[in-house]
Amino acid sequence: MAVYTEVSLAQAQALATQLSLGTVRSLEPVPSGIENTNYFLGTDAGEWVLTLFERLSAEQLPFYLRLMQHLAQHGLPVPEPHADASGALCHPLAGKPAAVVNRLPGAPVHAPDAHHADQVGATLARMHLAVADFPLNQPNLRGLDWWLATAPTVRPELDADAATLLDEEIAYQQHLAASPTYAQLPRGAVHADLFRDNALFEGLPGRERLCGVFDFYFAGVDSFAYDLAVAINDWCIDDDSGHLDETRAEALITGYRAEREPTGAEWRLLPAMRRAAALRFWLSRLADWHAPRDAALLTPKDPRHFERVLRDCVATPWHPGA
Repeated sequence: MAVYTEVSLAQAQALATQLSLGTVRSLEPVPSGIENTNYFLGTDAGEWVLTLFERLSAEQLPFYLRLMQHLAQHGLPVPEPHADASGALCHPLAGKPAAVVNRLPGAPVHAPDAHHADQVGATLARMHLAVADFPLNQPNLRGLDWWLATAPTVRPELDADAATLLDEEIAYQQHLAASPTYAQLPRGAVHADLFRDNALFEGLPGRERLCGVFDFYFAGVDSFAYDLAVAINDWCIDDDSGHLDETRAEALITGYRAEREPTGAEWRLLPAMRRAAALRFWLSRLADWHAPRDAALLTPKDPRHFERVLRDCVATPWHPGA
């Protein structure tokens, strides 16, 4: 959990008044996330999530907030940012840019099965279809350029085997990004971080329904295959070994194909995209682990998990069944 910026009840009330949200009844730090400061905000008008952005500037935020608004207005189960009287979605608070979105029902599922993976795949495909008419463009800020900049800063912390893995994977991904097949991949605004803790389910055990996808603050324009690979690498992985659970992976792909059929290039490069996704989160966790930011509450995640996932992706490339 991370709380970088403390918000008082008085500050929360001033923002709630500005947004016509009524009287603040509760303000609780959210027990998840390491990038931004989040609070559950309860008012007599409803339940909200207040986010203060610790790295993103006010100039960068329109892409993320308008994407959420766009998806919500296309019927996707995502939180919709609350605008002020002028239509602005970003608001200054405690010296940081902030946003308020409606709080979705449900809770994360930490031990997903095929039933959950299927719904994640279907929702992800619907998101990919919905962005066809989304007008804003911003690159994935945690893409190849960020990998190349970050790798040298964390490499000295690695043992020889891990450093070799990092060097070889960076070279592989550079070669891949320059290939004609990679250039054929369909692209658009993607979530790029659809992990278990960024989705909500509700209902009886075994019959849960996916009712929310949130935390779009790593979104950017990238390939849909990469976004699919990010989801597979979390929802379909054995947490202890890093190995792929093919039953869950096939279910996620089945759900995805029920809404959108991937192209030939997407099928061919899915194993490579899984390597790219594993590399991205290995690097970010290494950076958070070895150079943590100051926060009132912060628990960085163990980077070795995604090292194991990357090694498994390299050793055992996986293609979905027919």
